[in-house]
Parts: sequence; structure tokens; C-alpha cells
Amino acid sequence: MRKAFIILLAACCCAACASKQPSDVTLSKEELLNKIKGGWAGQTIGVVFGAPTEFKFTGTTIQDYQPIPWGEGYVKYWWDKKPGLFDDVYNDLTFVEAFEQMGLDCSADSLALRFAYADYHLAHANQAGRYNIRQGIMPPLSGNWMNNPHADDLDFQIEADFVGLMAPGMLPKALEIASRVGHIMNSGDGFYGGAFVAGLYSAAFICNDPAKILDMALAPIPKESTFYQCVDEVRKLHRKYPNDWEQAWFELHKKWNRDVGCPKGVFLSFNIDAKINSAYVAMGLLYGGGDFSRSLEISTRCGQDSDCNPATVGGVLGVMLGYDQIPDFWREPLSEIWDCDFEGTDVSLAKGSQYSFNQALALIEGEGGAVTEEAVTIPVREPEVLPLEQNFTNTYPLFRERKDCWMKDTYTFDFSGNGFVIWGNLVCTRSITPDYAHRVSIKHIGSEVFALAEPDDPYVARIEVWIDGALDQVSVMPMKNTERKLEPAWKYCMSEGRHSVTLKWLNPHKDYLLRINDIMYYSEKPNTDRFYHN
Repeated sequence: MRKAFIILLAACCCAACASKQPSDVTLSKEELLNKIKGGWAGQTIGVVFGAPTEFKFTGTTIQDYQPIPWGEGYVKYWWDKKPGLFDDVYNDLTFVEAFEQMGLDCSADSLALRFAYADYHLAHANQAGRYNIRQGIMPPLSGNWMNNPHADDLDFQIEADFVGLMAPGMLPKALEIASRVGHIMNSGDGFYGGAFVAGLYSAAFICNDPAKILDMALAPIPKESTFYQCVDEVRKLHRKYPNDWEQAWFELHKKWNRDVGCPKGVFLSFNIDAKINSAYVAMGLLYGGGDFSRSLEISTRCGQDSDCNPATVGGVLGVMLGYDQIPDFWREPLSEIWDCDFEGTDVSLAKGSQYSFNQALALIEGEGGAVTEEAVTIPVREPEVLPLEQNFTNTYPLFRERKDCWMKDTYTFDFSGNGFVIWGNLVCTRSITPDYAHRVSIKHIGSEVFALAEPDDPYVARIEVWIDGALDQVSVMPMKNTERKLEPAWKYCMSEGRHSVTLKWLNPHKDYLLRINDIMYYSEKPNTDRFYHN
């Protein structure tokens, strides 16, 4: 009887992804929970598998001669060694817990506040969004590129898995939830990255062909967006080079490996942009052909954020296959942490799976499906195309100027263009004693040792930003890690021309310095000259 049901289920799934007119899909509750568990398991497996290579291979593939370890005790090893590695998972779980406690209709502001005051380390668009919210800038402005230089980064992409798990097969609902959550920390391509991932997970409940799952998830992304064009390029390259993912990677790299927003990546090999990393997810799904191991390996060997990308691929295939069908080789090391709560949350994979299951049942019923004692009927509907959002319009990188200096009271620079971003950070210069060192993040610069953002340092720098002789803003820079501002100052969409910028430290303190690493300059027109003339 069970075998017959599975055969029927497979037929339903194939019909749902092959038919032009979507039809409702019925799953047993047991199968639904198994797929949800598979999603959480696959995501966590991918995070750990890519841990040793994360951003170690930027602008290159991880060649075959480079082994990537996996085995007994490996998940627990990383769990103990680097809790922050699991940011993909604990961010997801924060939102899962929020929906469980506040209800499925909770507002974007409520979700934003829960996210912003979670007690764990964040970076890039997540931390920029958190900072904005703590300064009173709420979504969607908290994720908008004018307020967040990291708006195109992949942050929402790596934590949107939960959306598809709570909205199985219901892509319109998944996209509505994604819009509520994703603009907390991202906009434009950064938002589309999360919407795409939510769609992948949702589609994987009702389709067992990775290529068609990819098509279903990409369909609601506006074709005019650079995100759609980049990921669509993978589909084209797969048709051209069906047996050579590395050639496809090379062609993709030549056309799309340019980070425009993230100050850590502009003009450098580091690329945390959502579209290129989502393209690597697509590459793993297409060239892996549904094989869990091969798909995980390809998405990892594409490089860049090589833990987050296999996490997405592993989670999507975990849903498609179900927890029980993830190979034992991958699944068994996960058992050691399955019931452990993640950093900054009171939620484990076991509890997260149950929460996602509860939420899926409620949403299926709420969207017009059916929930019985034994099974659910998922109302499958075509999603509408999302509104077009495009970040960094008329904002083209001109030059990255290495400054490598310290600011104690004032700092001035001039440039020609229409925008700038300062890449730097606040540091503490007080003596690094053994007792003090265990509480802070330490950075060695030459023979000197500095403390970076601390967990409990109350100091907040206040720095005036004067542009062309007029006060433009006061940059508030807390030293406390969870409250820190990632970039001292930026300004986009100024009038094209010559500009002067002066920083004035209002409350300097002998124990603190502002490190100015680099300044990126932008123009309203692409730079066609191979040389920069300031």
C-alpha cells in the first residue's frame, strides 16, 4: 500500500511540474514532514561541507585535486569550533520561531525587530539591516541600497530556506512571505536571491526534476533584472556545455563576476553578490542532475560563498528526496547536533522541523487546501512576476583607492564622480590583556594589535560627514559588535562632478581610532577608460 502511494505521489509531482496548468498535489503528512526534515538537514549538511573552503577560492573554481573533507563527527567538530558558521541556519530559525510565536500574519516590523535584537554575530547586509533597524530605519528602507551598501549581497538568499519550507508548493504565498522578510536586510538583486531560494524550496515539494524546479523558482523574477539574466545564463550555458560545468563556470565568470555594491568586494576577487552565488546554486542543481553528492560538490567547487551555496542546493534536494533518502554518508554525522539549539536561538533542527510542519499545515489550509488526519492537499497556483527592483542604478564603480590610514579627529578627501563608500572600522587601542583578549575580536596590523567590535563595549563614536562644505549626516558608530556600523560613511546619486568630503569626530577618545582602509568612488556613467584620473 505504501509503495503504491509513493508511485502515485511521484506521478502527481511529475504532473504538477510538467503541466502548463498547475493542479493540486496531495502528500501524506508523513511525507510532508519527511521533506521538511530533509530541507533542514540538507541545508545544514551543505553549510558544514563548505566550511573549510568558504571564500578561500574567490574568482576561481576549487579544482578536483583539492579534497573537501567529510566524515564521522565532522558536523559536531564545526558546531564546537565555529558557531558563527551556522548563520544560514540560525537566521532561518529566528524567523521560524518568530512566526511560531507571533502568528503567520505578523508584520514586517515585528519580524524586523525580532531579527535586529537577536543575540548573535551578523555581517554584510544582515548587520547593515540590523544597524538600520536599531537606528529606527525600518523595512523596506532598512534594506534599500541607498541606506545599505550591502543590499545586493546574498544575505536573504542564505536565510530564505525556511520560507519555502513553510509554504510547500505554494509559490505565491512563499513570495508574499519573502517580500515581508527580505526587505529587512536586502532589496533589488539581494531580495530576488531570497525570493528565488524560497521558490526553489517550495517547488521541490511538488516536483522531482531539479531543472524544472529551477524554472519554477526563476519564473517570478523580473526578466529585466540583472539577477534573472545572470541565473538564466546558467540555463543557456548548460544547454551549450551539458557535460562541462567548469566551462560553463568560466563563461559565467567572464560576464557576471563583478561586485558593484559590497565595499569588501568592489574591484576585488571577493564576490558576495546574490546573483553570481545564486548562479552557482543553479549550476549545482543542473549539473548535479538530482544526485545529492554530485550537486553538493559542484556548488561548493564553484567557490566564493562555498558553504552557503551548497547549503541551498542540499536543502532543495533534501526536500525533493526527503530526509530518509539523503545518503547515510551525509545524514549520519548530523545526528549529533539534531536536538541542539543553535546560537542565539532556543530552536534545534528537530524543533525547527516541527515548527515548519505546523506552519505548513496552517498555510495549506489558509490558502484553500485541505488537511486531513492522514494527508494534505496543496493548492498549487501560478505566481505573479515580482515588481522590478534594481539597485545601484546610474551608479558605476570608478576606482578603489587604498588609503590604509587612521583617523583621530578629522579626515578629508576629494574625488570626481557621483558617489563614494568608505571601507573601514572602529578599533580599540587599549592594551590587550589576556583577560580582555578572550572577550574581543583581535586584529594584527603590522606589529600592532587592535580590538575590533566587542560584545559589550558601550563606546559610540559620532562622526560628522561634511560634503562640499555642508553637513550631510552624523555617522553613529557603536563599538558593540551587535550594534556596529559596517561602513563609516557613504553617499550615492550625488550630482556628477568634483566633490570634497570631510569627516569630523565629535567625541574622540584616546582608546579608539577609526581605520580607513579603502574608498570606492562611483560615477553615473560606466568607466570605459582603463586608467582612473582623479
